[in-house]
Amino acid sequence: MNINSRGISESDIFCTRGDSSRLGATVCPNENGEMGINFAVYSEHARSCTLVLFRLGEKHPALELPFREEMKDGHVYAMHITGVDPDGLEYGYRFDGDYDLGCELRYQREKVVLDPYAKSVSGRNCWCMSIDPERDGKFRGRVISDHFDWEGDTYPDIPMKDLIIYEAHVRSMTMHESSGCSAPGTFAGLMEKIPYLKSLGINCIELLPVFEFDEMEYNRFYNQKRILNYWGYSTLNFFSPKAGYAASGMAGKQTEEFKEMVKAFHAAGIRVLLDVVYNHTAEGEERDRCYSFQGVDNEIYYITQPDGHYTNYSGCGNTFKCNHPAVRRLILDSLRYWHKECHVDGFRFDLAPMLVRGVDGVPDWENPVAREIAEDESLKDAILIAEPWDAAGLYLTGRFHHWGRWSEWNDKYRDAMRQFINGNAEYAPDFMARIAGSENMYASCGAQSSINFVTCHDGFTMYDLVAYNEKHNESNGEQNRDGNNWNISYNNGWEGFTPDGHIHHIRRRKMKSLFALLMMSRGVPMMYAGDEICNTQYGNNNAYCQDSHISWIDWSGLEREKDMLEFVRTMIRFRKEHPVLRNTAFDSACNGTGYPELSFRYPGGTAAFPDKKSHCIAAFFAEDHVKYGTDEDCFIYMICNVYAHDISYQLPDSDQIEWTVLTDTCTRNRYGDKPGDLVVAEPYTVIILTGKRRG
Repeated sequence: MNINSRGISESDIFCTRGDSSRLGATVCPNENGEMGINFAVYSEHARSCTLVLFRLGEKHPALELPFREEMKDGHVYAMHITGVDPDGLEYGYRFDGDYDLGCELRYQREKVVLDPYAKSVSGRNCWCMSIDPERDGKFRGRVISDHFDWEGDTYPDIPMKDLIIYEAHVRSMTMHESSGCSAPGTFAGLMEKIPYLKSLGINCIELLPVFEFDEMEYNRFYNQKRILNYWGYSTLNFFSPKAGYAASGMAGKQTEEFKEMVKAFHAAGIRVLLDVVYNHTAEGEERDRCYSFQGVDNEIYYITQPDGHYTNYSGCGNTFKCNHPAVRRLILDSLRYWHKECHVDGFRFDLAPMLVRGVDGVPDWENPVAREIAEDESLKDAILIAEPWDAAGLYLTGRFHHWGRWSEWNDKYRDAMRQFINGNAEYAPDFMARIAGSENMYASCGAQSSINFVTCHDGFTMYDLVAYNEKHNESNGEQNRDGNNWNISYNNGWEGFTPDGHIHHIRRRKMKSLFALLMMSRGVPMMYAGDEICNTQYGNNNAYCQDSHISWIDWSGLEREKDMLEFVRTMIRFRKEHPVLRNTAFDSACNGTGYPELSFRYPGGTAAFPDKKSHCIAAFFAEDHVKYGTDEDCFIYMICNVYAHDISYQLPDSDQIEWTVLTDTCTRNRYGDKPGDLVVAEPYTVIILTGKRRG
C-alpha cells in the first residue's frame, strides 16, 4: 500500500489513468493493484482540467496535477494517484474554458472549484466558522473511507401508511439552553432526543436540509443580531453531510457522525427522511459565487435564458437542469448514496416539479428524472415525497405523476383544516374529503399518497396559528415583506401572548382539535417539531434566517405544557391502535360490521351531504375485526363543532352500541364517560368516542 502519512510530496506521487466510472474521489487500487485515490470529474465543455491538492487547512495548493490527454475518457477526466495520505488531503479542480454567457459558459480558470461528487466538504467545518478570504478554493473536497460498521442495521419495517412523521431542523432541536443536550445543534445532539421522540410515538423523522450548505450566505446583522441561511435550502454539494451539524466536523468526521445518528434512529424503530434540494444551488447568479457546478460546466448544470443569465423557476437565483443526462445521473447517484451507503429511508423533494421540467424548462411527463427515480431498482424501497409546487407557478398538488411510488405534501389538507377550525362552514365538503384521504385527488394511488399536515417549517407553528392574525417577520430585516401574507390564522382575540385565561383556553382547545383531526385523517400525518409543547416563533412565519430563540425549540414546554403533550401522545397512540384510521383504500360499501367503513353525519344523525356547507360534522368509522385482525368490531365517532355555540350530537345506534368518551378537546366530556344518546360539543371542539356492541 503506497499511501504515506506525510501529507503531499511531489516526489512520492505517481499518477496514472484513472477509472472514469468512479466519479468523485475514491480510495481504491489502480490497474496494477497499488492502493491510492481515484479522482474523476465530468465536464463536457472545458478545454482542460487540473487536479489541485492541498495539505489539510493550508491556504494555497501544495500541488497541481493537470489531467493528461490519456486521462480523459469521453467527457470524464480521470486520474489515479498513489503516494498521498487521504486523511491529510483537501482537493479541488481548475477548469480552463470560455466565459461567454451567450454560449452558457462561465469558466474561471483562477478559481479552485469543488468536486460535485465530493463525499465530504471542508470550509465551514463548524457552524459559522470564518474562511480566510485568501484561501484558494472556498469549499474543498475531502477524501473519506466508506468503512463504517453498521452492525447489522436495517431499515425499520414500517409501512408508509403507518408513519407518524416529525419534521425537524437538526440545529433547532437542541440549541436552546433548555434542551439538556451535551452536543447542542448537531447530529450527536439530535441522537440525545431519540428517547423523547420514541416516548411521543414518533416512528419517522424528516430532517430539513443536511446536505452541505453555506450558513453565512446571507450573513448580515439586523438590530445587532446575525441573520443567516439557517434552513439550508441552498445546496453546495449533494453527497456530503453538513459539517457544521457535526460535533466532529472540525475533525472531518461529519459523515461518520451522520451514519451513527441514522443507526441510532433505526435501533429505536424510527425511520429517517431527508429534505433534499435538487432544484437549485447556492451559486445563485453571481460570478463571485462560483463554487462548483458553475465552474465545472455551467451549460450542463443550469437552465438559462437566451441572454445566458439563469432562469429562476426556483425563486432562489438559478434552476438546476435536472433532466440533462449528466445531471440526472448526479441526482440518482446522490440518492443511491444516501439510501444505500448512509441508510437513509427516503426523501422529501423540495419544489419537486423541477424534476419534471425539461432542459428548456418546459414540463415533460414522458421520461423525466422523477420517473427514473421512481423506477430505479436501487431506490425501490425508498420513500419518495414531493413538494408538488415550484416558484414559477407549476402547481401539481393531486396531479403529480406517482408512477406507483410518489407521495406528496397535501397543502389542500392544511388549508381545509385551518379554514374549518376557524368556523368557515363553506369548507365542510373539503374538510370531509380530506379526513377521508382526499379520494378526489388520490383515487388511483391510495390515501398513503397524501402527506397530511397543518403546520410545517414554512409558516406559523401550531401555537402561532391560533395566536397571531398577522405575520411578524420584522426581525428578518426585510421590513416584514417576506413570508406568506395568507396564513388562515386567527389570534382568538389578542395578537400574541396574553394572560387572558379565556383566550388561553380557546387557543389550546383549537390546537388540540387540529392535532386530533390530523391523527384521525386517512393519509400520512406529519407534525412540526415543538408543536406538541406549544413552541412559538413569536409570529415569524418565515424563520429561514433565524439562528436564535425564534427558531430553537424551548424544551421548558415539556413541563409547562404537560396537558398538551399528553394529548398528542394519546392521539398518536390511538391512531396506531386502530388500523381503520390508516386504511388507504377508498371503499364506500358496508363492511363486516354492517356499516360503511367511513361515513359522515350531521348532529341529528342524518347523512352529511358531500357538497353542503356546515359548521357541524361527525365522522363515523366502523372497524371490522375480521378485516383488520382485531379482537372485536370497534366503532369510532369523531364529533367536530366549529360553530360559536354548544351543539348536541345524536350518537349512532346507541341502543346497539355502547359509546365511551376517549377525549374532548374542551373539558365538558371526560375520558371514560359513557353518555346516553346525546353528546354536547362546545365551540371549536373535537370529541372522540369509541363504541362496542352491547350484550
